[in-house]
Amino acid sequence: MEANEYQQLAMRTLNPELDERDVLINAVMGLCGEAGEVIDIVKKHLAQGHELDRQKMVDELGDVAWYLAECATVLGVGLDDVLEGNIDKLRTRFPEGFSSERSVLREDQQGA
Repeated sequence: MEANEYQQLAMRTLNPELDERDVLINAVMGLCGEAGEVIDIVKKHLAQGHELDRQKMVDELGDVAWYLAECATVLGVGLDDVLEGNIDKLRTRFPEGFSSERSVLREDQQGA
């Protein structure tokens, strides 16, 4: 499945009664909430001795994807554009792939 196809199919379940402002609010609050649920799964695994529930984590990542699609939709952009833009940014930051040196240099430059 392509990202824009996912976005189109997922947004069939967007509440049509929400105006643009409320869709934006729902999208960003939903992203934060679902990311928190992913964090909670990892916390339970690392700090509380639970087995890592991979399937639950995958399910929650799907919820993150839904809210990402909602956010992109309210901004009027396709998920393909969001993902391609992110790859372009990463290629600029790390043209040879990740390196600790480039990461530290970037952090130092931003702090200056």
